[in-house]
Amino acid sequence: MPITFISVTDDNGAIVAPEWLPRAEAVHRQLRDKLPPGFDAYCRILQPVFANGAHMTLAVEGETVKGVAIWRIVENTYEGRRLYVDDLVTDAACRSQGVGKSLLAWLEREARARLCAVLALDSGTQRQRAHRFYFREGFFVPSFCFRKELH
Repeated sequence: MPITFISVTDDNGAIVAPEWLPRAEAVHRQLRDKLPPGFDAYCRILQPVFANGAHMTLAVEGETVKGVAIWRIVENTYEGRRLYVDDLVTDAACRSQGVGKSLLAWLEREARARLCAVLALDSGTQRQRAHRFYFREGFFVPSFCFRKELH
């Protein structure tokens, strides 16, 4: 069965396919395991993220979520218009089967359609397998990301 793509949100941050959120949650938590437990808490975290411009797109096979992308369009002085991927995760049970590659290709087509000059993402330093994948897909490291926790 081929991979298809479901837009869970629209350009205004509204959830247009709510029936897919519970199916996406388990896959998304494979990347974001620090999210508070429970579906209601998951939705409370996502709502302001979507309201601030993020989209959720799913790679699905039939009724099964195989991959999740949270992304947004950002404009800045460094790169101009870019599609920034907050989260990109493939279900661990189907890694190395082309799902991530398909989802990344979908994101690239979306970036081009929205006149973005760049497709960008950050990846935790501990995710070496993901880094190998991104390099194979033509990504490079243009800079370091510095962060200071504000408690």
